[in-house]
Amino acid sequence: MKFFFRIILLSLFTLVAAAAFSQTATIKGFVKDATTGQPVIFIVVGLEGTTHGAQTDDNGYYSLTKLPAGTYTLVIQDFRFKEIRESITLKDGQLVSRNYLLEESEGATTDVVEITDKKLNQRDNVNIGAETIRPKDIKSIPSVGGQSDLAQYLTNLPGIITTGDQGGQLYVRGGSPVQNKVLLDGMIVYNAFHSIGLYSVFDTEIISNADVYTGGFSAQYGGRISSVMDITTRDGNKAEANGRIGINPFAIRAHVEGPLKKLKPNGSGISYILSAKRSHLQEVSPELYPYINEGAGLPFKFTDLYGKVSFGGGNGSKFNLFGFSFNDGVRKYQNLGELAWSNTGIGGNFVVVPSSSSVLISGNFARSVYDIALKEENLPDRTSSIKSFNFGLEFKYIIDKDMLKYGVEIVGFSTDYQTFA
Repeated sequence: MKFFFRIILLSLFTLVAAAAFSQTATIKGFVKDATTGQPVIFIVVGLEGTTHGAQTDDNGYYSLTKLPAGTYTLVIQDFRFKEIRESITLKDGQLVSRNYLLEESEGATTDVVEITDKKLNQRDNVNIGAETIRPKDIKSIPSVGGQSDLAQYLTNLPGIITTGDQGGQLYVRGGSPVQNKVLLDGMIVYNAFHSIGLYSVFDTEIISNADVYTGGFSAQYGGRISSVMDITTRDGNKAEANGRIGINPFAIRAHVEGPLKKLKPNGSGISYILSAKRSHLQEVSPELYPYINEGAGLPFKFTDLYGKVSFGGGNGSKFNLFGFSFNDGVRKYQNLGELAWSNTGIGGNFVVVPSSSSVLISGNFARSVYDIALKEENLPDRTSSIKSFNFGLEFKYIIDKDMLKYGVEIVGFSTDYQTFA
């Protein structure tokens, strides 16, 4: 009962906040890639000749608020896409929705210089210990075995180290691994790194962006005191099917994506993306490392599977349903037995865009299980598991250059431990 009462209060608070600025006009909408149908994130949407501008978020959403009545020219410029220019006339209190599909710019581009407001943003906003990582950042650093991975990138950040212990433990600013919170599209992942410490369970090809907080994170993230890693995966290609296969001395990976319902001119469509990664250390390590484990090589193995289906509406609303299975194992290393652990889960997230309000409503729900089992000869098995669920609802309202964000989160879990005396 208390939960529903809080939801009602939050909804009323949203209406009051929106009414406070009803005398000024607002332009809102989504920006997507016309080639793939995916959101174009962190691109600036501005009004020519004014100081009004906004950067798209993880969903490609922008909102220009507190605009006086008048006629403006909306401009979207980026070297990757053709320029967008549209004249828009606003009246007092008017709410205008404009969604855009950006087409790739024609011709080859060389010696590109990207100019950003990163320095100005650092001056105006205090984000101590915060880092936003994108796939191009991960691929820009040298990687072990020639395969870029988030785990290897993280070790280049101040205060972060990894080890090859069980699950490739991550230590941030001296905190223990259990003090780190890892989120995948809003779902809690309890062990996100593999045995050898070189790879995470996340395929670089499916990552949209990752926000890493090593200190000073807000009330939006609770339950941990050392760090938070919030990873968002991208949607599949809504225009055409494609895929990729990669192999290195340690692992092989592949991903495939494509439309279930092709991209329409209004930006709607349905897509899927599937990703798989598997190690072959047990097969190649006897040749590469014959001196380890009496010639048997490295006993580590892992298999990662991830799938996602995305439903996109013409007004920018969307719904994603995803699931994963991450499995690790260490088999009879120096006759110590066999240790195995796994993460499995299913969940979803959604974005709702009310037609009569500039408030963006998003939410997520998930169910996950983390299991560990130790098997030794002539001894009973020892097991440990944690089962959890989480649900979150978030409201976001942009007020000029400021943003009001609030919401609720519910997290529940149960544990089970089996051993012998």
